[in-house]
Amino acid sequence: MVHIVESQKSVDELAADLEAAVVRYGFGVMAVHNLNENMARKGVILEPACRVFEVCNPHKARIVLETSLEISTALPCRISLYEEEGKTKLATIKPTAMMAMFNRPELASVAAEVEATMFEIMADAAG
Repeated sequence: MVHIVESQKSVDELAADLEAAVVRYGFGVMAVHNLNENMARKGVILEPACRVFEVCNPHKARIVLETSLEISTALPCRISLYEEEGKTKLATIKPTAMMAMFNRPELASVAAEVEATMFEIMADAAG
């Protein structure tokens, strides 16, 4: 259900490489949530680092949304970048697993394409 890739890169280096890889593969970064900063503004300290990237391929998203707007609750796709036990990791919920929740088998191939590309993006960035 979750796909995780480890990297030897620092958080900042991996973040920059992830943003570049997203664009190279025809996706866009819609937002980046720095959970450490966001929670600190609320008086909550979160350690270690955690950032969530919202990414989207608009052409694939249009196909999905034209089929069912309720699927907008699962979009855009997210890639989390975090530190755990001294390692830097990228993680995402598999798009095929997310799509299965909506009982729309006609979208399985789109979800599989998006998933394959997301895995390539993550592997490329983790390098």
